[in-house]
Amino acid sequence: MAITASLVKELRERTGAGMMECKKFLVETDGDIEKAIEEMRKRGAAKAAKKEGRTTAEGIIINKVSDDNKCAVILEVNCETDFVARGDDFVNFANHVAERALAEKATSIDALLELAYNAGSDETIEKTRQDLIAKIGENINIRRLELIEAEESVGAYSHGVRIGVIVNVKGGNGQLNKDIAMHIAASSPVVVSQDQVPAELVAKEKEIFSAQAAESGKPAEIIEKMVEGRLKKFLDEVSLHGQPFVKDPNTTINKLLQEAGAEVLSFVRFEVGEGIEKKEENFAEEVMAQIRGSE
Repeated sequence: MAITASLVKELRERTGAGMMECKKFLVETDGDIEKAIEEMRKRGAAKAAKKEGRTTAEGIIINKVSDDNKCAVILEVNCETDFVARGDDFVNFANHVAERALAEKATSIDALLELAYNAGSDETIEKTRQDLIAKIGENINIRRLELIEAEESVGAYSHGVRIGVIVNVKGGNGQLNKDIAMHIAASSPVVVSQDQVPAELVAKEKEIFSAQAAESGKPAEIIEKMVEGRLKKFLDEVSLHGQPFVKDPNTTINKLLQEAGAEVLSFVRFEVGEGIEKKEENFAEEVMAQIRGSE
């Protein structure tokens, strides 16, 4: 598989490792990013694995829903500092881009950037982005975009500007759709139902649980029951259906949907900067490096 610049960039953003180091591991793993990350961890090339998943990049998540509640878009726009993320120029740009994405039903960042910033004008969203970078003095990146078109209805929820959810619901209503979206924002499920959890992930977790249970020294039949119990708990935790409803922990989401005669077909949850590790600056070292470079 060809090792493209975009692959190297993605691996670098996710691990914080150097460009050449990223390229080396991608070559070794034939372009498989997940395998590359695993190998980098094993060899200590990736930065502090315990920091993985920390939300460190700044920016904003925007949800937009069509007037007929049949279409919704969710967008992440990033910048370098929280100060800029709260500024009117940045916020207005992000909201306007999301509105254009919804109006044109854009399904990819590339397509979105080529759209006119204002309908009918010659200036594209990409050109406006570059102009804003020059004005603000920080890099601005439209990182992620998802569009949901529903046969019946969509729901959306924003937790401030850092977490957003859109959900496709069959047989739902405005309040139920919002409640489900709010729950997803709070509980962060991975899939809708247990049968959607990848088999390889289930197998990996089972292997881990089995190894942990074996250390107890208990009989095989007891260990088997322990593993089954832990696996069931894991599947409930990662699937929307198995999670207790945030508004009523005595009711699971699956029960809530059944009582309403509704079904969640899909959902998208974005959190600002997830998967990106912000570079930690050491200003003393930076100054010394500049001094050495000028000698």
